[in-house]
Amino acid sequence: MTFSLGIVGAGQFAGQFATLFQAHPGVGDVHVTDLLPERAERLAAAQGLAGTFPSYAAMLESAAVDAVAIFTQRWTHGPLVLAALNAGKHVYSAVPMAITTDEISAIIDAVRSTGLTYMMGETSQYNPATVHARNQIAEGAFGRLFYAEGDYVHDMDLGFYDAYRYSGGEDWKSTASYPPLLYPTHSVGGVLGAWQTHAVSVSAIGVRDERGDGVFDRSVSRFDNDVSNATALFEVAGGGSFRTNEFRRVGYPSHIRESRFRFFGTEASMEQLATVALWQDKKGVKDISELLEPRPTLSPDDPSLRHIAPELRAAFTSGSAPVHDRSRLPRVFDRLHNGHEGSHHFLVDDFVTAVGTRTLPSVNAWVAARYTLPGIVAHESARQGGVRLAIPDFGDAPGA
Repeated sequence: MTFSLGIVGAGQFAGQFATLFQAHPGVGDVHVTDLLPERAERLAAAQGLAGTFPSYAAMLESAAVDAVAIFTQRWTHGPLVLAALNAGKHVYSAVPMAITTDEISAIIDAVRSTGLTYMMGETSQYNPATVHARNQIAEGAFGRLFYAEGDYVHDMDLGFYDAYRYSGGEDWKSTASYPPLLYPTHSVGGVLGAWQTHAVSVSAIGVRDERGDGVFDRSVSRFDNDVSNATALFEVAGGGSFRTNEFRRVGYPSHIRESRFRFFGTEASMEQLATVALWQDKKGVKDISELLEPRPTLSPDDPSLRHIAPELRAAFTSGSAPVHDRSRLPRVFDRLHNGHEGSHHFLVDDFVTAVGTRTLPSVNAWVAARYTLPGIVAHESARQGGVRLAIPDFGDAPGA
């Protein structure tokens, strides 16, 4: 039994995921819509999709679409998700889940009341470092885990200027100022995707930007934001803490690895840098870099990536790492491109399987809230000078 899917937003990532959704044996027809109709038409023609819709509202009204996959601007996800759930559609949403506590609460209420599938496509759920840490935690190898770190270190100069120009039009600088802590799921999700706990409080500090080019300028920013780098320290349920960095002005090769993680326990620890990963215990150090290194699945010079800044192409070309267990994936994926350190195949399969079997996906609404809400509260903490704030929690998913 297959279901039909509507792609919402025909931007840079949509085409990569459209290919995977269309190839999955659990998906039937794939349609697309975009605020710029010509983009939707180009994507449909290039990939042989079933067709386009003139608007999102028309897509939601159509009985020809059972589910939607949302790849729109970061701050638009909450309302679009709610509209889809209320229209009876299952939802796959790019990150973040939403940008306010009220939006997150409303999404959880809608998922609970409708019984529909919601999943947030957090790539760090399948980051090789997170996968390895999750496996080691399950085996008790860390002893008692008490501290972790997650970084999303992506300098604006390395592709983000081009990406914001592509999606933001003439007003791109107003949205390029998007607050780093409101895009927290790569760093938070990479930690909590391994460590089965949740954040209960946070203190955060933001660093005002000094580039002076109109980006991260409060007089220009639609988010009233002038912070380009931010650090947050979280307390977790059950004891312990983790720290995340969200950096947009940083001397670091984010085109090599933009997300990286560290975990510390009473018996062992694990640390990852741009090109090196280490497992350490009281006896010594083991280099695990090879275990966590994704294999490329697509050349960065592939014509399909010509509209993407060269510094961003690694996110579209990286395949699975040895630590990934691909046995559950459809075999057709073995010859298709992957991305974000091997996560794309697993995320698509998670959603399709959840819809098809009516089971909870890995990053369901309750998990997505725990990956997103800490950043929203951290952003408020930073705006208040680092005051420690409590983080609400919506609990575990029913039946989880």
